[in-house]
Amino acid sequence: MSEADPAEPVLFATRLRPHRSLTPRQFRFLLLGIAAISFASTLPFVIMGAWPVAGFMGLDVLAVYVAFRASFRSARAYEDVRVTFLQLTLAKVSAKGARAEWRFNPSWVRLERQEHAEFGTQRLDLVARANRVEVAGFLGPDAKERFSDDLGRALAEARRGYRYEH
Repeated sequence: MSEADPAEPVLFATRLRPHRSLTPRQFRFLLLGIAAISFASTLPFVIMGAWPVAGFMGLDVLAVYVAFRASFRSARAYEDVRVTFLQLTLAKVSAKGARAEWRFNPSWVRLERQEHAEFGTQRLDLVARANRVEVAGFLGPDAKERFSDDLGRALAEARRGYRYEH
């Protein structure tokens, strides 16, 4: 995001990132464990002369590796949300680095929540006139609800306007 006026106070600023359950180090241990189990279960087949089984078991390990690498690559995506008295800025950066940015007047933007009775907050949209942009799409329902509450408070404060103190 571009640098803001240092005199304009920031009411809310956050960077949202997709959650990943494993760190890269934990992933290495998991992959080593899967490979060891695969090797141990393949060894009897190789001893009996059914050596092609080893290749298929190796494909399973390769599939797990490829799936987790894709997951870690997609985790590079993020969203920056920033609210000041004059502007709400949303910047979405894809895993490949493509950036899209939206700017809204906080007085005219609405934060719409789609709720499900059993599963909680399913979708959050910033809506201003004909513009509708989903925000925090990769967060879980609980995290979306907390984010929605925090952003809602910041937007309410921005609508009240700057308070001058003497």
